[in-house]
Amino acid sequence: MSVAQNPLSITVDLPREDAVLLTIEGELDIDTATELQHHLANQLSHGRRHFLLDVSAVPFMDSSGMNIILRTYQEVREIPGGVYVIAPTPAVRRILDLTGVSLTVATVDSVDEALASVDSGRLPSPPDEPSAGA
Repeated sequence: MSVAQNPLSITVDLPREDAVLLTIEGELDIDTATELQHHLANQLSHGRRHFLLDVSAVPFMDSSGMNIILRTYQEVREIPGGVYVIAPTPAVRRILDLTGVSLTVATVDSVDEALASVDSGRLPSPPDEPSAGA
């Protein structure tokens, strides 16, 4: 499917200076993932440390989208910062769970929950480190 038939819409909001909320709508696949990558790289270059990815309107995501999320996670861990996948649809959650991405990258239900995690100073833990309360 071409990009013209399957457009991706990304809205960028800044809930605070060090955090960016990207609201993504449409299929996140090999044809559209580069657009997300550009937005993430731009925000990283502007000093953002926390990336909130609202994927509640993403009906499908392939390995291209997952790879971009994982790459961003790896980059911001060194800052330190965090990546939060917000409200994934059942199909996207299934892909995140099956591939183990949800064990590495924080998956939350809302923007407020992601911001609360940022405020508390709790960064998403990698799978080999137990999270608080575990």
